[in-house]
Amino acid sequence: MIYGLVEVEKPKMNKKKMIIAVSIAIIVIALVCIAIFYFAKIHGQPLENTNTVQTDTSTIVPEETKQKQKHIAVVNFLPMYSEEAKARLNNIYHSGEKAVYLTFDDGPSKTVTPLILDLLKQENIKATFFLLGSRVELNPSIVRREYEEGHYIANHGYSHVYPQIYSSIEAILDEYNKTRQAIQNAIGLEYDGHLFRFPGGSTGGKYKKIKEEAKPILEENQIGYIDWNALTNDSAGAKTKEALLENMIETVGEKTTVVILMHDAGDKILTYEVLPEIIAYLREKGYIFKNFYDIME
Repeated sequence: MIYGLVEVEKPKMNKKKMIIAVSIAIIVIALVCIAIFYFAKIHGQPLENTNTVQTDTSTIVPEETKQKQKHIAVVNFLPMYSEEAKARLNNIYHSGEKAVYLTFDDGPSKTVTPLILDLLKQENIKATFFLLGSRVELNPSIVRREYEEGHYIANHGYSHVYPQIYSSIEAILDEYNKTRQAIQNAIGLEYDGHLFRFPGGSTGGKYKKIKEEAKPILEENQIGYIDWNALTNDSAGAKTKEALLENMIETVGEKTTVVILMHDAGDKILTYEVLPEIIAYLREKGYIFKNFYDIME
């Protein structure tokens, strides 16, 4: 028996079904692409808050970023004793501006300086610290904190031993340079505040002659100096918070620009304790708080 071969015809896909299949494929591909895009967006940057009104944020800088940038600018700023800075320093009491400079000598100390820094940070005030090189070497991390928090780092000599400091002009310069190096080591930068406070002040006393002879030599070495025109008398005489505050109020008087002498050595806890009242009084009198970055720029 002979069987014939019969050609079986392949079924043809309906044209309508083909269009549907292609459309589904395109939709699947599109959904995959969209999923990839949003996956990358989520992992690349935070999603916007969809509950807020959309605005052009290309030029808006968040307040936190502004403060960080300001902090970095201060930290990276190194003082310069230019002719303009010299003029501002020499004219500090005649600028016509109602301003106060809080200054602290003889630190840093482990017991008092951190407390003062905490308070100044809380009050958003930048002060000026006249450091002793011998204490800088003992407390480098506190010096770094002072600098990083925007306070001005100035020089008060190394030893605070008057016969040693004032034995010669060379000895004064040596004390300054030794302290400058200690500050640089603590901060980790080629820092020089170009500002010196003579131990005991720049005028009068047993060492008046050598101080006067040293002043032009300091200027030749790009070093300015500053005393004070108000004080709490926390280094001699005043033994209570009330006495410290009274001395400050009396010596500030009606002055326009005020440089207040205080101390942050280890035994000056009363200075820290009265400082909130000093700040409150000065604010009530309308003073703005400044430090020597406003001079040495």
